[in-house]
Amino acid sequence: MDTPAADVLGLVAGTLTTIAFIPQVVRILRTRSAYDISWGLFGILAIGSALWLWYGITLRSLPLIATNVATLSLQLMIFALKFRYGRGARRVLDNE
Repeated sequence: MDTPAADVLGLVAGTLTTIAFIPQVVRILRTRSAYDISWGLFGILAIGSALWLWYGITLRSLPLIATNVATLSLQLMIFALKFRYGRGARRVLDNE
């Protein structure tokens, strides 16, 4: 199914699963806490995204490549924020 319609479907699906990580990044930046983020969960997700990216490269599939580059970038950002903010206890904001 290598058609423009399939590419659009892949881009829409990939975009939705990619933007799902944005609220987590925003929350970590807002609270300055990543204490509750699981290293294991994001490690497995990052490995999965890297493999999907590799698969997309082998197929020369723009939807797989573009969305997994973006997803992997967000996951690596969460890793960096976890390393920076994940050691101490979670700070609670007054308006939560």
